[in-house]
Amino acid sequence: MRILKGWRAISLSAVLWGMSAGAVFAGPSIGQFEIKDLEAEPGTVEFQSQNAHSWGQPRRRLVEVAPGEYEYDDNSVTRQRHALEIEMSLTHFFRLRVGVEYEKERLDDPANPAFANDFGSLKLEEIAAEGVVILIPVKEKQGVGLGALVEVEHSLEAGASKSVSFGPILEAQSGPWTAIANLMLVHDFGGDQSERDSKWDFAYAAQLKYDLTDNWALALEAYGTVDRLGNSGSPGESRALFGDHDQHRMGPLIYYTYKADTSGSVSNVSTGAFDSDDDDGTTVTIGVGLLAGLNQNTPDATLKWSVEVEF
Repeated sequence: MRILKGWRAISLSAVLWGMSAGAVFAGPSIGQFEIKDLEAEPGTVEFQSQNAHSWGQPRRRLVEVAPGEYEYDDNSVTRQRHALEIEMSLTHFFRLRVGVEYEKERLDDPANPAFANDFGSLKLEEIAAEGVVILIPVKEKQGVGLGALVEVEHSLEAGASKSVSFGPILEAQSGPWTAIANLMLVHDFGGDQSERDSKWDFAYAAQLKYDLTDNWALALEAYGTVDRLGNSGSPGESRALFGDHDQHRMGPLIYYTYKADTSGSVSNVSTGAFDSDDDDGTTVTIGVGLLAGLNQNTPDATLKWSVEVEF
C-alpha cells in the first residue's frame, strides 16, 4: 500500500510538472462592485470613492503534490478594496474616467500551508482608465438606452500583465424604476508571456433601483464573474486540481443624494434650492449595502460603500 501511494504521488507530480511547463496562475477577474450607467452631462467632473470589505472568506484548498510541496487553488480573494477615481463627461455621448486601486489580497505564494489563508498588507495595486460611449441615451427618464464600456487596468507589479474589459451597457427607466446591466468580456495581455494566462472571463454587474424620493433610493445589485470561458487561455495545474472559481454576489443597497453650495450649506435635492444646472452646486451621493456570496468560491458577505461628489 505504501508503494502504491508513493507511485501515485510520483505520477501526480509528473503530470503537474508536465502541465506547468508554460502554465500560469490566474484566478477569476474580480473588478470593482460598481454600476456603469448612461448619464453624461458635458463639463461635469465627478470624484468617486468605491470601497468593499469582505469576510467569511472561502478556505483555500491545497494538495500535497510531493513531500513538503503543495499546490494551492488560485481563487481571487480580497479582504479590502478601495478605488479613487476622477470621471469627466466630455460630451453628451462620451465620458472618461481614470483612477487608482488599493487592495488587501490573499498571499499568492504562501511559504507553507500554515499561511495559506493569510493576507498581505493594503497597498496600491493598479491604475486604470475607462471610457463610456452612450449610443442610445435614455431620454427624460423613460425608455431604453444602450452604451459601450471599455476599461484597461495596469497592475503595478513588475512584469505583470494588463487587462481589458469591454461590453455593452443596457439601461431601462420607467418612472421611479431603473434597471441597468453591464455585460463584459475580460482578457489579460502584455507583461511576461510566460506568466500570463490569456484566458477570457465573463463579468457582469446589474442593478434594479427604485427612487423613493428625490433624495433616497433603494437598489438590489448583483456582481459576478464566470472564470475562464471554455478552455481559453492556458489552464494550469490549479485548474486540473480545483476547477474554475466562478464568483457571484447579490444584495440590497441604499443611496442618499444631497446638494451643497460652495459656501458649505446643504440642501435636499427635493427642495429645489439649487438648480441642477447651477455651477455653484455640488451633488453628493452616498451608498451603502451588503452583498451576500451565492456560492462556495465567494466570501460570505461584502460590505459595499461609495461616495460620489459631482461638481
